[in-house]
Amino acid sequence: MALNNRTDNPNWNAGSDTNVATEDRKKYRRVLSAGTLAGDRVRNSAGEDLGKIEEIMIDVETGRVAYAVLSYGGFLGMGNKLFAVPWQALRLDEGEHEFRLDVDKQKLESAPGFDKDNWPDMADPEWGSQIFSHYGYTPYWEIESSERGRDFDRARTTSPREKTVRGGNY
Repeated sequence: MALNNRTDNPNWNAGSDTNVATEDRKKYRRVLSAGTLAGDRVRNSAGEDLGKIEEIMIDVETGRVAYAVLSYGGFLGMGNKLFAVPWQALRLDEGEHEFRLDVDKQKLESAPGFDKDNWPDMADPEWGSQIFSHYGYTPYWEIESSERGRDFDRARTTSPREKTVRGGNY
C-alpha cells in the first residue's frame, strides 16, 4: 500500500509527545515523495487560495524538478486551468501542508496556461523561457549549465583510476 499523504505515514503519531521531535525534524527535510506533495494547496502571501499542485514534472536529463503543474479555478474539478510554475517559485510550508507562491491572482490568471487535454511541450526551451520569465525567474537550464555538466560527469566517474584512464583529472 502506498502512502498517499503525510498523515498516512506510519511514523506519524497524532497527539503524541513524540510529534514534537518529528515536527522539528520535518522542518529540515530536503527530500520528500512527489506523491506527498501532489494535491497540496497553493496560497499567495495574502493567503488567497491559488489552487493545488496537480503534477510535479521532472527534467529526466538533469534529474531536477522542472515545474509544478498548478490547477486553478473551475468547480469540482471541472473547468480548471493548468499552469506550469517554476519549481523555485514555490516555497513549501510543511506545517500547513501547502505551498506559497508570491503572486497575486491576476498575475496567475495572466500566465500562459493550458487545459488537461492539451498540454504544451514542456521540453520546448522557448515555451519554458516564457513561463520562467512570467514569474520573474531565470530558467534552470540556463543557470550553471557548465557546472551541471561537470557534476554529471563526476557522478558517472566511479574511481580516481577511472578518471586517469579517461584522460584527465578534475
